[in-house]
Amino acid sequence: MRRAWPVWRTALFLAGLAAMLAALVSPIDAIAAERFSVHMVQHMLLTVVAVPLLLLGQPVRPLLRGLPSGVRRGVVRPIARSRPVRAALHLLRHPLVAGALYVGGLYAWHVPALYDAALADVRVHVLEHVWFLLTAFLFWSCVIDPAPFHATLSYPARLLYLLLAGAAQNTVLGGILSFSSRLLYSGYAVTQRVGEDYLERLTDQRVGGAIMWVTGDVIFLAGASVSFFLWLDSEERSQRRRERLAGKVNT
Repeated sequence: MRRAWPVWRTALFLAGLAAMLAALVSPIDAIAAERFSVHMVQHMLLTVVAVPLLLLGQPVRPLLRGLPSGVRRGVVRPIARSRPVRAALHLLRHPLVAGALYVGGLYAWHVPALYDAALADVRVHVLEHVWFLLTAFLFWSCVIDPAPFHATLSYPARLLYLLLAGAAQNTVLGGILSFSSRLLYSGYAVTQRVGEDYLERLTDQRVGGAIMWVTGDVIFLAGASVSFFLWLDSEERSQRRRERLAGKVNT
């Protein structure tokens, strides 16, 4: 890098990788096939912990500089300059599109038929993880500046986006799972341990809903709070610039 690279950026990026590894290659992944609550821990690690940390680490420039120059010139540069690629990325990072893909996928993958299919078939399970990761990257890139790209929303819009498309939808789905009076996912009847009764499985489902509700809302609300303070800071800096310009004009 031509300039000094902040160590805290690297720390955030590595923390994001650690969260992703914890979700996908630790015992969490195996236990998630038996426990809905552990599956929800896995899901939250991927979408609201790992992805924001990876984007906050701003890894694009360091990773590109780590590539051989021939790869950068022959592969990365043509892709980055491709109009279809740029148009597709611009479309997918539109807040309405990114929000619809993220929230829509969140609800769709918790429809009992699709959820049970992911439990029964490892290929569907992998597809679920890929969907969650990709749509989470799109969603969070609208509110986090993943340099060299910029967030697609202003600070006040980021605040509303995190509250409405993030915390509110997370609360609705988490509440449905937490207060449901019946088991929604029959696939766990096959994978869970022998001797567990209906009430234990229902409690596990409710705990999973509470994990989604509380963990997700805390992170979305924290993001909204950061957006609010960054908004205030940007307004203050803009006001100082206007005052300096006014002072130069007056002199």
